Amino acid sequence: MAIARSTQPTQIDFAALKRAVEERDAEAQLALYAEDAEVRLVDRVNTPRSPRVLNGREEIRDWIEDLCARDMTHAVQTPVLGMDAVAFTEACRYPDGTNVLCATVAEVSDGRIVRQVAIQAWDET
Repeated sequence: MAIARSTQPTQIDFAALKRAVEERDAEAQLALYAEDAEVRLVDRVNTPRSPRVLNGREEIRDWIEDLCARDMTHAVQTPVLGMDAVAFTEACRYPDGTNVLCATVAEVSDGRIVRQVAIQAWDET
């Protein structure tokens, strides 16, 4: 039995994602996630063995709103786009000069992020 596949493009609107991240627009970012999306965050606190896992748009909302409320710049760089996936780096900088770098890989379905892994590192102060 053949699996039915959608003939509709599933690619995310990367220009909208880039704009939302760089302008710290939490609502616009959240609109690009599926209702039941999953985000896994890995850093020095949340190790690969025990990542921070966000399930569903409401848990993801809290994370995104926290990031957007912080006084820092965001620059989305090095995008790699596919029909059902996107990857990019995000370089952030706080006013005191502290840098944060995040590498993200996300699976996309029907134009929305369904699964994301983000690995982040920051300057120690």
